Amino acid sequence: MAHHRILTANIEYDDQRQIAAYEKRGGYAALRKALALPPEQVLAEVKLSGLRGRGGAGFSTGMKWGFVPKNSGKPVYLIQNADESEPGTFKDRLLLERDPHLCLEGMIIAAWALGSRWSCIYIRGEYAYPAVCIEQALAEAYARGYLGKNILGSDFSLDIILHRGAGAYICGEETGLIESLEGNPGRPRIKPPFPAVVGLYGCPTVVNNTETLAALPWIINNGAAAYKAIGTDKSPGTKLISASGHVSRPGVYEIDLGYPLLEFLNNECGGIRGGHRLKAVIPGGSSVPVLRADELAGVCLDYESLQAAGSMLGSGGLIVLDETSDMVETALNLQHFYAHESCGQCTPCREGAHWIEKIVKRILAGRGTAADLALIESLCGQIGGHTICPFGDALITPVLSLMAKFPEEFSRLIDQGLDSLVRESYG
Repeated sequence: MAHHRILTANIEYDDQRQIAAYEKRGGYAALRKALALPPEQVLAEVKLSGLRGRGGAGFSTGMKWGFVPKNSGKPVYLIQNADESEPGTFKDRLLLERDPHLCLEGMIIAAWALGSRWSCIYIRGEYAYPAVCIEQALAEAYARGYLGKNILGSDFSLDIILHRGAGAYICGEETGLIESLEGNPGRPRIKPPFPAVVGLYGCPTVVNNTETLAALPWIINNGAAAYKAIGTDKSPGTKLISASGHVSRPGVYEIDLGYPLLEFLNNECGGIRGGHRLKAVIPGGSSVPVLRADELAGVCLDYESLQAAGSMLGSGGLIVLDETSDMVETALNLQHFYAHESCGQCTPCREGAHWIEKIVKRILAGRGTAADLALIESLCGQIGGHTICPFGDALITPVLSLMAKFPEEFSRLIDQGLDSLVRESYG
């Protein structure tokens, strides 16, 4: 199946990071076109395209922009969320490294539509090389007149700065990101009010993912109808999928939404490596429910299909697990990550994450009991829905999902541990 190349059309060119090469291949033509349109028309076009946020939530981009109050008297801020920290997700890194001007052009178009005169790219602290690529692109864009005062002779002026985070996963959550930008600890805010109304420095703020913004030049150049014709009715357009784990060809692939998951694994990823059998996939980054291999027939890579199957597309971080995978070990690995990354603001998350990690570690070491499984479920029930941000729900999803889908692996370790204890007791 042929897929549209909207985001990755030029990533193979080694000179694509340079502004001259980007312009030669049509770069910044969409910005010129957008500046010739009223901002309201650009916003309407994005809304008509059906573009949904590619950071994980999948919310309508145009609708999100529409929440910004008109004539509030306050400046409007636009932030590009490049704090890509979800385990299994590395698709934004590809764009930032290989086509940074695409990320900038989409951002400038969004700023024009929103009436933003100051914008920021918040990039993951560990993304040192992508940060260098973006800084070079910013310098070139300023020198060429695409940023700064009176862009391309218009009355529109825009400044974009790059801010590197300090390595906190929670700053990928938009209000945690805003707190970090303000110089505070990266701890999420209670919502409402939402950032579109009260965001950075108390002003209307839109936070969009890198991949989301990078789709805008194509939409402006080709029209909303052309974009909506790709993918499915409710999940239009293309999506970057970060494929990792036990596949022959891991990497980032751009697909039309609605592509069958098993076909993706076989055609793009080259199947399961080493001749092993597929055991499970985590389709949208580590915080979404796992799906067993026998649940994947007819499942497609789009928001609705994966939701119907009991999981989520999320950020598109597809983690593939073969028959050699120990699901209790997998649960411990993920639980350790979430326990480490809790910002500590909410007691259920701060305390519960570490307790769950300790219990899973005990089970894996052969010292668990059947009561431990009930205890994990009880702890998860006290965390889910009881925290300021969705982190609490994210941290309980992997362990609950793995326990539900692979109960025999948890039970076997518990039984083996009890048998060993009995043998030791009776010599």
